[in-house]
Amino acid sequence: ELPELPELGTLNRQQIARLVGVAPTNRDSGTLRGKRTTGGGRVEIRNALYMPTVVALKHNPAIKRFHERLVANGKPTLVALIAAMRKLITILNVMIREGKTWQNPTVST
Repeated sequence: ELPELPELGTLNRQQIARLVGVAPTNRDSGTLRGKRTTGGGRVEIRNALYMPTVVALKHNPAIKRFHERLVANGKPTLVALIAAMRKLITILNVMIREGKTWQNPTVST
């Protein structure tokens, strides 16, 4: 069964990332700056988004360049994968909101 995300296309990029659980959240308290982690949100959607992101890393030049740039800048592979998931869900959100089809970007990501 495919999970549903009826809010896709109606929220802004921060809201959709938070809803899916791919937006980093703080663990701060007073003067203590805690670790930033992702999580929460709809686990089913996040799980369903994982494999399309892995496929996009192989076959989508824009997502692949984005992931490679993050890893080259020292981000752990899993952190870069979560960031690619966020980029993919934001792109899908805009596509649905504006009624557009996929177009490979010509500018750097």
